[in-house]
Amino acid sequence: MGNRWGILAVLFAVRSTIAFQFQSVAAVAPLLTSQFGVSLADIGVLIGLYFAPGVALALPGGAIGQRFGDKRTALGALLLMLAGSAMMAAGASWSVQIAGRLIGGAGSVILSVQATKMLTDWFAGKEIATAMALLVNSWPLGIALCLLVLPWIGTQFGVGAAHLGVAAFAAGALVLLAMLYRPPADVAVAWTTAPQRLDRNATLAVIVAGLIWGLFNVGFAVIVSFGPSMLVEQGWSIAEAGSTVSIVLWVSVISVPLGGLLADRTGRPATIVVAAALLTAVLMVLLPRSGSAVRPVIFVLGLISGLPAGPIMSLPARVLQPQTRAIGMGVFFTMFFACMMLGPVVGGACAKWAGSAGAAFDFGAAMILLCPVLLWGFYRIVAGAKAG
Repeated sequence: MGNRWGILAVLFAVRSTIAFQFQSVAAVAPLLTSQFGVSLADIGVLIGLYFAPGVALALPGGAIGQRFGDKRTALGALLLMLAGSAMMAAGASWSVQIAGRLIGGAGSVILSVQATKMLTDWFAGKEIATAMALLVNSWPLGIALCLLVLPWIGTQFGVGAAHLGVAAFAAGALVLLAMLYRPPADVAVAWTTAPQRLDRNATLAVIVAGLIWGLFNVGFAVIVSFGPSMLVEQGWSIAEAGSTVSIVLWVSVISVPLGGLLADRTGRPATIVVAAALLTAVLMVLLPRSGSAVRPVIFVLGLISGLPAGPIMSLPARVLQPQTRAIGMGVFFTMFFACMMLGPVVGGACAKWAGSAGAAFDFGAAMILLCPVLLWGFYRIVAGAKAG
């Protein structure tokens, strides 16, 4: 397949496998609890373990892709995801569930790096922000598909069958990628030459870009992680609180690609990131204090907070060459996973210290306010590299 939009469709489908597998534990959590005799705390640990390999494997994952090629590395990552789900399907003990979850998570980390890098190869210098925004939207689609399919499979045929369903999804993605993906001609030629090392400026720029993406996601994660608890504290029912907070996700399905499109059409991605970050931070501070206006605030929050995703994800393409994209995206995602591992922990500690989940929103707003500062630093690094 030689059309870049067709390649985007393939990578979109492949990347949705990550969200599908991530959500699989939560989707059948009651069944896991009854079958293995574990608590909801244990389920929470199993959910969180999925991205635990991220900090350790994101950078090596980029190096592996640089050494063996993007397609082969991505196919290997899908095999790990398939193997992890198959192990969980066959496992009769909780320790096997943990091991399978970690193996699948390791594959997902490597696939995240490679899919982003592969898309960058096809769209660098073109509609990169739009393409990245659309790729990001594979996450809510994968989660929605999982919630639609897996609970029914688990209820009808058991937990093992649900895990096999995840394995089948990964197998389908593997076949799709193997049959339809190929690198663009310039990257195929570049890969046959000696790989370049990231220079100092490129390394710093990618680190900063990864921090921007990570901190912005920490802020967004606060909304969906602590939003229900915050509303329950204010007297809402659990079901009502959860459905209300989910508005952010549904609206972001529209706002994420809209932000990428605006960035490419206006040629001012930095303006979109800064404006959206400032407004998102204000809305996050306002939300716990909005009283009867909670739903309108959440709706606007979903509309605004999705806009910067594509422009931020396109930042590495500004400093990475074809020969350095694999290792560069590894650095980028290392920063992202480090932020996502530590951010929710600190947010929870803030809520515990203050005695209210609303404090987590103040923490999340502070993290998002750091993004415009870091973006200024990113452009200073890029300008310095050009001047040099």
